[in-house]
Amino acid sequence: MSVRPAPGLHSLSIFFVLAWAISWLIWSPLWLPRFGINVLPVLPFHHALGALGPITAAFIVSAIESGSAGPARLLGAMGVRRDNALWAVVALVAPLLIFVLAVVGASVFDARPFSMVGAGLSNEFPKFSALGFLVYNVVTFGFGEETGWRGFALPRLQARHSALVSTLLLTVGWAIWHVPLFFYRPGYVSMGVAGIGGWLFSLVTGSVLLTWMFNESRGSILVVALFHAAIDVAFTSSLTSPFIVSASGALITLWGIAVLLIAGPRYLSRSGRVVQVRDAVGI
Repeated sequence: MSVRPAPGLHSLSIFFVLAWAISWLIWSPLWLPRFGINVLPVLPFHHALGALGPITAAFIVSAIESGSAGPARLLGAMGVRRDNALWAVVALVAPLLIFVLAVVGASVFDARPFSMVGAGLSNEFPKFSALGFLVYNVVTFGFGEETGWRGFALPRLQARHSALVSTLLLTVGWAIWHVPLFFYRPGYVSMGVAGIGGWLFSLVTGSVLLTWMFNESRGSILVVALFHAAIDVAFTSSLTSPFIVSASGALITLWGIAVLLIAGPRYLSRSGRVVQVRDAVGI
C-alpha cells in the first residue's frame, strides 16, 4: 500500500508539521527548563541545530512526493550556477551596504563615533572571525531554513497563489516555527507586544525580499541562504546597537516596499514566479 501523498496541500501540511516538530524537539533541552524540566543535555551550538528542521522536512517530503528526483532538485538549487552568480553577490553585498548606512546614520543622528570595529563579529561566538561567523550562518540558518521555506514550500504555494499571497502564507508558518524561542532566547523573551508586532512585520518584509531574490534567481536556494545569513550576521554583530538595528530594519522595510511596488504582487520579480525549483513561469 502506497503512502505517497499527492503533490500540493497535503505535502505542504506534512512539511510544515515535520519542520516544526523536528526543530522543536531539537530545541527541547533549551525551552523545557522554562517549565521546570532540566534533565536533557545541551550540546554546543544547540540553538543552531534547530535549523535542521526545515531542511530535513524538505528532503523527507520531497523524497516521498517525487522519489529521488525531489531531493536531487533541492541539491541542485543549493549550488552555484552561472545564472545565479550575480544574485549571490547581491545577496551578500546588499545587507553589508545596509549595515554600513545604518552605522553612518548612528554616527550622525545617535552621536556614535563612526567605526566598523566589531562588524561581522559575534558576542555569542567570540572565537569566530567575521568570515567564520558568516559561514556558520550560511550553513545553519541559511541552508538549514531556506532549503525548506523557499526551496520546498514557496514554489508549491506559488503554484496556487500570487507571489505575495504565497509569501504571506509562508510567513505564518515561519513565524510559528519560532515559537519555542520565546521561552529561551533573550531577545525573544524580552519582547513585549509592540516588539512582537515589529518582529512579525520584519518577517513579512524579509519574506518579500527573499521571495523576490528566489524568483529573480530562478529558484536558487543558494541565493536566499546567503541573504538570510548576511542579514543574521548584520543584526547580531558585536557592533550592533538599538539605533543600528532600527535603522537597518527601516532600510530593509523601504527596500521591501520598493520591490512590492516595482515588481508587483503577482510575481514579485521580472522573471515570473517559481513553481518548481529551477522552473519559472509567467502566468
